[in-house]
Amino acid sequence: MLTRRSGLLASVLTTLLPTGAMPAFAQRHPSAGAHSGAGSRKFKEPAPTGSPADTPLGPVDTTARWAYGMDFTTGATLLEKQADEEMPPSSMTKLMTVYLVYERLKQGRLKLDDELPVTEKAWRMQGSKMFVPIGGSVKVEDLIRGVIVQSGNDAAIVLAEALGGSEEGFVDLMNKKAAELGLTHSYFKNCTGWPDPDQHMSARDIAVLAGRIIHDFPEYYHYDAEKSFRYNGIDQGNRNPMVQRGTADGLKTGHTEAGGYGLVVSSRRNDRRVILVLNGMNSMHERAEESERLMDWLFFNFEDVTLFTAGDVVDSVPVWLGTERTVPLVAGRDLIVTMPRNWRQKASIKVSYDAPLRAPVTKGATVGKLTVTGEGVPQMDVPLLAAEDVGRLGLPGRAMAVLSKYVTGT
Repeated sequence: MLTRRSGLLASVLTTLLPTGAMPAFAQRHPSAGAHSGAGSRKFKEPAPTGSPADTPLGPVDTTARWAYGMDFTTGATLLEKQADEEMPPSSMTKLMTVYLVYERLKQGRLKLDDELPVTEKAWRMQGSKMFVPIGGSVKVEDLIRGVIVQSGNDAAIVLAEALGGSEEGFVDLMNKKAAELGLTHSYFKNCTGWPDPDQHMSARDIAVLAGRIIHDFPEYYHYDAEKSFRYNGIDQGNRNPMVQRGTADGLKTGHTEAGGYGLVVSSRRNDRRVILVLNGMNSMHERAEESERLMDWLFFNFEDVTLFTAGDVVDSVPVWLGTERTVPLVAGRDLIVTMPRNWRQKASIKVSYDAPLRAPVTKGATVGKLTVTGEGVPQMDVPLLAAEDVGRLGLPGRAMAVLSKYVTGT
């Protein structure tokens, strides 16, 4: 395996990333373990609320018991504190409820103006409510607003019973979707976030789910930014403090005695989006202040940098017995990395490939790897693809090439 730096890389690094040491290939963040099974659960004793979160820049204090911050575009982890610990998700559970509703809408199996029946179970549901009428029916669009803006447990039950046949049937769909999305520390027992010792999510799982909602259903995400919703003659404001202040455009808050005060929130500033999950705080005021403070910190201290776009030639590789002596390597996708401001000089880029390649070479084949590493820089591997087809020389050409190699050594 040949490892080298190309002229293009050198020029990029001259302008963007003055080079430092060349560390070994990045290692992926270890995947989270699978759900540990059903049965009565007891959540761990809380860590000291003043213990810091880990970041690429070092520890950052937070009063949240659980915390996770990520860049939406790159998926880079920017802040984490017990991010994979199973915790009571409270009403942040409703993210999975609306994900399944949005999926059904996108599939054309549900329409925004469809009216769904209200059962006695939904009407009797306690906690935060939309105040749906027993025996009546409610439009899907109103139910979505009831869940997102008003955090209505009753609205969530109406949707669950309509889509799953019962809340229990819908919960089965929730758990199947969680597995499909790779939420390895999530397990659902209800669609509302109502306290249940067996129901849990991790802060990382919540952030991943929030990102999938934004990515998969942009046509419905606008509901999250609504500051209030009036239904059944009752006005209720969005419980998300950052939405109310105009510093975020979604997603959800939650509170239970076991989980404390929490929220998952997303902000977009200067074409960059960040998702932040906090949970285990002591009051609504603390939740509002801590989310604003940490979101500002994430935007101030990190930025997204485009190193290459798909199709940019990164390097050229010799081809043995090919109709061309070399083949260009191109990035398999846009290479955008999230890096700490003023720390870019500590990043390094390395290209690795087997050389020479043996002809024939097929355009689009993965023939190498580009790795980004460095202090404070999220590690990343990007496949490098052959930019062109390179055929194999005919017999006379191969014979001449072999003879030349023995005579000249090239």
